[in-house]
This record gives sequence, structure tokens and C-alpha cells, in this order.
Amino acid sequence: MQSLYVHVPFCPTLCPYCDFHVVRRGPGWVEAYLRRLREEAEALHQRYPGPLTTLYLGGGTPSYLRDQELLALFGSLPWALQEGAEVTLEANPGTLNRKRLALLKDLGVNRLSLGVQSFQDPVLRFLGRAHGRKGALKAVEEALEAGFRVSVDLILGLPMQEVEKDLKEAADLGVGHVSAYTLQVEKGTPFALLGLEEDPEEAASAMARAEEVLGEAGLLRYEVSNFARPGEEARHNLVYWRAGFWLALGPAATGQYPEGPFALRRTNPPLPRWLAGEAPREEAIPPLEYAKEALMLGLRLREGVDLEALSARTGLPLRPLLWERAGTLEAKGLLRREGARIRPTPRAFALLHRIILELWEVLDGAALGD
Repeated sequence: MQSLYVHVPFCPTLCPYCDFHVVRRGPGWVEAYLRRLREEAEALHQRYPGPLTTLYLGGGTPSYLRDQELLALFGSLPWALQEGAEVTLEANPGTLNRKRLALLKDLGVNRLSLGVQSFQDPVLRFLGRAHGRKGALKAVEEALEAGFRVSVDLILGLPMQEVEKDLKEAADLGVGHVSAYTLQVEKGTPFALLGLEEDPEEAASAMARAEEVLGEAGLLRYEVSNFARPGEEARHNLVYWRAGFWLALGPAATGQYPEGPFALRRTNPPLPRWLAGEAPREEAIPPLEYAKEALMLGLRLREGVDLEALSARTGLPLRPLLWERAGTLEAKGLLRREGARIRPTPRAFALLHRIILELWEVLDGAALGD
């Protein structure tokens, strides 16, 4: 089983809250990007030739590429797809129409992650989005009519926003998946430079409302920020949350590989240096660090973490070390212990940072890295 992430950095607009590696189109940049991507893909395919179970094209705005550019991008990926593979493409509403949707179908895309963010025009203007309410509704409806699995991104707890209205709108459209986030003001973004600050109480209230409204519509909270109808969970993202391994292509893309003494993380340089052929930065992940990351990511999921399975993967005695502390957290209503698995309770999602630090404290105190 293999998964592949492809980073497409190009965006029609640079939103004031975004801190991803994104750029506007420059003269010859897309052509150079596609040439370099083909080279990188061919080299990676030689090392990892197996078929893909998930393929995710993120950005940036992959749907911003022109038709011939999309054809070239998909043509540069030499991997076969397993039957039933999930192929996701991130898209903004203003970059889609029925003709474009038909092309994406022909290319093998079966799931769209739509950056709607809100269905309210004042909120969209605040966020600097290029589309309005009508464009968002049209994109979702046409994608569903074309037979795509559709996920909608929403940002909650914003000025002027009627949170419940956005949540109900998404649910009523019939999408199978909603990614709901609260605004994070990242350092260096225009929002940060303007002095905007997050409101933790507003954020907690918005996420609690999301769980209630979306849950009533059949979209269950299976991860801290993600809600899905049964069977509509994001299979590619589950690879990350379950601390799996995945391949990565493109500028600033990060992959996690089963190499070295235990595992290896590779991160590509940003676009100009990547185009020049600069090698990725490599970081060895020892078993203890891997176990800590697996706990941090896995406890974001409703399913939690199987400590025996993680012990088998790392060779570390995780269940005997963590079981007592997990019991203490269970008594506080924050975790549940089931078999060898620890799961977060609904209340825990707002307190994950504290829970993870407590579990890490036990592992660090055991001196497993010595």
C-alpha cells in the first residue's frame, strides 16, 4: 500500500490567512514546475514502484492549472492506481465548471476538496476569497452532480459569520465530508501583521456547534477538525493521522519513508531552489520520536491509538508504560481504554495538547531514547 502527495504551489490569489507554500503564476514557472515534477516522479518511482492506494494533489490550488497543464501533471506520474484508489484534488469554486469537472473525471480524480470556507459573502470578502456565495453553491452542486465525492472546507468563528448557517448549508447540500477549522492567525501572514488575534472561547464554541449540527445531519466527527458520513472519511489523510508512510513530490512537500534505522522524513526546498534541483532535507525519525508523533496524531482521531500495534512497530513497551497514566486521564473523562487502545472522549478534543504532554512526559521519563 502506497500513498502519494503532490504539491501544486500556484494560486490565483494569496489569502491573508494562508501560510502554505504558495505563489502566483510567473513567466515560465508552471512549465518549469512540470518538467521538474516529471524528473522527481521518475526518480521516486524507481525506488517505490508499487501502485498507489491514495493520491492527493494539494496546494496551492491544483484546479487553477490550465487543461493542458493538468494533463501534463497527471501524465508525469508513472504510478499505477490500485482498483478503488482514492484520488483527491484540492479546488477553489472559481476554478471549476462542468467542462473542467469532466476533464478531472477523465484524469481519474474521484474526490474533490473544495476550499469554500464560508457560504456568506461578507465573510468571504473578509477572508480575501475570489468567489462569492453563488459561486460556492454552484461548484458544490455541479461537483456532486458529476459524481465526485465532495469535501467542503469551512473556517468557523469569524467576524460577521453566522456559524450555524454555514454548517447547515454544507450539510444540506449533501456533501459526504466537511473539514471545519477555526481561524489560526499564523506568524508572518497579513492577518498577523494587522494584529488580528484568535479567540479561544469563540473557537471552542464554534467547534462544539459543528459537532452538534453536522452530527445531526449524519456527518460524524471522526477527527478533531473533520466530519464525515460513514465511508466518506478522507483515506489519504488517515495515512497521516495513523502515522503511516507516504511519498511526496513538489516544492516544500514532505514525505515519510520506511528508510534508515527506522524511518526518514524528507522535505523538499521551496519552489526556486526545488526547480534548481536542490536535494530535500532529510531527518531521521528514531522509534521514540515516531511513537510520540503517533500518539499526537492518533489521538486526533475518534478511533485513538492501538498501543500494542504501535509497540510492535517501534519495539518500545508503550502499553505497560502508558496504561496507568491513561487510566488517570480516563478517570478525568478524557480518555477511554478499550483492549489495547486508548481513545479520546468528545470532551478531550478541546484539551488534546494537555493530554499529549502528559503521555509524552511518561515516555520521556522512561529514558527510552538512551
